[in-house]
Amino acid sequence: MLDNAVWHSLAHAHHELAERVGLAARYDPDVSLFGGIGDDTGDDTGGDADAAWRDLQELVGPSGVAVLFRAEIPALPKRWIRLDGGRGHQMVLRELAPVDTPDARDLGPGDVGEMLALVELTRPGPFAVRTVELGGYVGVFDGARLVAMAGQRLAPPGFREISAVCTHPDFRGRGLAAGLTALVAQRILDRGERPFLHHAADNDAARRVYEAIGFEFRRQIVFAALGLSP
Repeated sequence: MLDNAVWHSLAHAHHELAERVGLAARYDPDVSLFGGIGDDTGDDTGGDADAAWRDLQELVGPSGVAVLFRAEIPALPKRWIRLDGGRGHQMVLRELAPVDTPDARDLGPGDVGEMLALVELTRPGPFAVRTVELGGYVGVFDGARLVAMAGQRLAPPGFREISAVCTHPDFRGRGLAAGLTALVAQRILDRGERPFLHHAADNDAARRVYEAIGFEFRRQIVFAALGLSP
């Protein structure tokens, strides 16, 4: 399930936020840049990988871009080219350690301006004007200024991803990232789901924070921006 979390999120919990053609799907671009296809490993696409790529081509159009985020990117069919990409580490919560949580409040559409400003400054990963609609975002404020946040993103059945964990540089070193991650993780656990998350493969500082909370490495994940050659 977690090897292709985007696809399973779009096929289940986030189907109302999905644009779909057959065996390919993507989020509304104002919500998230990620898309997904099934594969031939027995998931609910019926196993027709060639059809899934054709459907993805129709979904993005001749000048579009698809961003996949999964365990491995399959061999690309004719016309598809890789434009950009990288690797990350996927971690799953083993057991939540006791962590002091900060004074935080829920974030909603009215906070998007502050959220986008913090994301622009800290670069925790993709975040769009409607990403907040995925729900579960919490933040810490200094007066009217948002200085730390974390939220929830992908939602394959039985799991929920913690995402957009970031802290303003002036407020780092106070345990805000760990505390907000733990707060969001506990809410996920209270719903009967299992928290997971991703971080850049070379971000050792983030890995140490998550390990201290109780997350453990599961596997490497690849993301790739794909386009169509003329």
